[in-house]
Amino acid sequence: MAERRHGSPAPDTETTVEFEDWGGDDLSGQSHTRVAFVDVDMTEVTNEGAVFTDCAFRGVRFNASAHSDAAFVNCTFTRCAFFDATFTRCKFVGSMFVGCSFDLLKVVGGDWSFAGLPGANLGRASFNGVRMREADLTGARCEGATLRDVDLSGAWFRGATLSRCDLRGSDLSSLDPLTVDLKGAVIDTYQAVVIATALGLTVS
Repeated sequence: MAERRHGSPAPDTETTVEFEDWGGDDLSGQSHTRVAFVDVDMTEVTNEGAVFTDCAFRGVRFNASAHSDAAFVNCTFTRCAFFDATFTRCKFVGSMFVGCSFDLLKVVGGDWSFAGLPGANLGRASFNGVRMREADLTGARCEGATLRDVDLSGAWFRGATLSRCDLRGSDLSSLDPLTVDLKGAVIDTYQAVVIATALGLTVS
């Protein structure tokens, strides 16, 4: 298990849901606190406004699921699959992801501040208009990913690969260009100035 930012421990869970098939179910309006979901199939679920707090998801399949205005606060996701999942205006504040797959994940809006994605392979994922303040992207592999108009202020990038990543409109103020791979990344004029300044260059 990767360590959460600042060494905070994962919340303890109190109940367990194991090996259940929720495929295609409507989870809208549900509320779960300190529940461990183990090897649960959530493929193609729909979810509007459900709230998961301090929950643990282990081996859960979120493939082709659609979530809007839902919250997964301070949760832990271990070896979960998010193939073609969509999260719109959802909250993942303080959540941690370990060994998960994110192929074709689509995130639109919402708040992922303080989320932990160290070493995550996000190369085929897209994040648009998301708040990701102080997110942990240490060593994240984002080759070819889309991170458009994302608030990444205070985010951790050390060792991240951002080559061919579309970063236009995103806050890169905490990015040290000497510690990441930016080859072929797409940025706007303002971001170019920010990066040049971080390199110690004077832009006139």
